[in-house]
Amino acid sequence: MAGDYLDLPQGTLDLLILRTLALGSQHGWAISERVQQLSSDALRIQQGSLYPALHRLERRGLIKAKWQTTENNRRAKYYELSKKGRDQLEVEKEAWAKLTAAVAQVLEAV
Repeated sequence: MAGDYLDLPQGTLDLLILRTLALGSQHGWAISERVQQLSSDALRIQQGSLYPALHRLERRGLIKAKWQTTENNRRAKYYELSKKGRDQLEVEKEAWAKLTAAVAQVLEAV
């Protein structure tokens, strides 16, 4: 439903960006669109959160950026995972799986 978007728990934005970039190099707008698409329109990343996260991930060496021309003939910064980023994605996916399993266990406790 339009307007029924979920707020991202703190710390999950980096995980979503890394996962999206595991699919291939993309510019910022495409990253946010892909997350929205993969989440069946439940998650929307605001630009005010996306670009600081991309810069943070780049500073940490988890992603690399380079300027390229888009399919619309515009210049945009494209991001891709580094080797360190791929390794970090696996660590974060495992941590997320453990966290969500533990939360589900507590929520389902009688």
